[in-house]
Amino acid sequence: MKKHNFSAGPSILPQEVFEKASQAVLEFNNSGLSLLEISHRSKDFVAVMEEARALVLELMGLTGKGYQALFLSGGASMEFVRVPYNFMTKSGKAAYLDTGTWAAAALKEAREFGDTIVVASSKSDNYNYIPKEYTIPADADYFHCTSNNTIFGTQMHSFPATEVPIVCDMSSDIFSRKVDFSKFGMIYAGAQKNMGPAGTTLVVVKEELLGKTGRHIPSILDYKQHIDKESMYNTPSVFAVYTSYLTLQWLKNNGGIEAMEKKNDAKAELLYAEIDRNPLFVGTAKTEDRSKMNITFLLNDASHNEQFDKLWKAAGISGLAGHRSVGGYRASIYNAMPIESVQVLVDVMRELEKKV
Repeated sequence: MKKHNFSAGPSILPQEVFEKASQAVLEFNNSGLSLLEISHRSKDFVAVMEEARALVLELMGLTGKGYQALFLSGGASMEFVRVPYNFMTKSGKAAYLDTGTWAAAALKEAREFGDTIVVASSKSDNYNYIPKEYTIPADADYFHCTSNNTIFGTQMHSFPATEVPIVCDMSSDIFSRKVDFSKFGMIYAGAQKNMGPAGTTLVVVKEELLGKTGRHIPSILDYKQHIDKESMYNTPSVFAVYTSYLTLQWLKNNGGIEAMEKKNDAKAELLYAEIDRNPLFVGTAKTEDRSKMNITFLLNDASHNEQFDKLWKAAGISGLAGHRSVGGYRASIYNAMPIESVQVLVDVMRELEKKV
């Protein structure tokens, strides 16, 4: 039976990426060696790293605009620390928008470095919307936001106009929609949603913003060190970077971000339409802030949960259970999710309606 993987991450990837990556594990570039055993300093892998970094900037429209792309280790959680180290001055302050669990985690780390201002928060409503009316202090060293909230199913559909550098965690919607990436001073994203397997984190940073904090930064946490070493300061996650490179190639070959956005819009519209039409279900996020990557919903009558669970599991659906912070269900429909899988879920929801 075909499986329909709605997991929030590590998540679905394109089938052709799985096939190419698995072949590389057996033998990479006719070298007689596995990708897992080659030197990260080898000519073949250095070429992968260089091409992957260039492809990131190409897809984002940032080539030649003063940005650097890096593949680092430690997940987005490491960037929660690296960001204030690299952007918050000794006597300065940072502004944070609190829209969910990961935004709050980033905020927690920044508070260890200096004055940290929460410009707005939706915590009191269990993060079911994105705050809109807030002011970013003009003297802040940077403004931090999280573009998509995996757990709560909300997404920023616009970004504030400000002269303050914007730092954005795009872990769960990177490369899923058109964005003017030049508005951001820095973007970071764990690979394991739209870009690759767990094990590497993409960082895209405007180089001219670095080196201005006046603080000592440990080398492994210093973006400038990683740029100077061409994202090879320490041994990178070779498999994760290579698989991310394959996924970026797949994205480019399938029309780039613009084409992917159209497909993602169609998937989200299909599932949200059923949630809104079907009297058995209700969405958890405010309509205007609904995520197009992570769709969270509940059954109006929890007594139907067991029956619904049996139906979607029998249909080959996997990873649909909601996060404990929200409950119910969460359908993560990242770039590689085909609309046919979304239709299977919609059909199951309609089947439940007929049975009850």
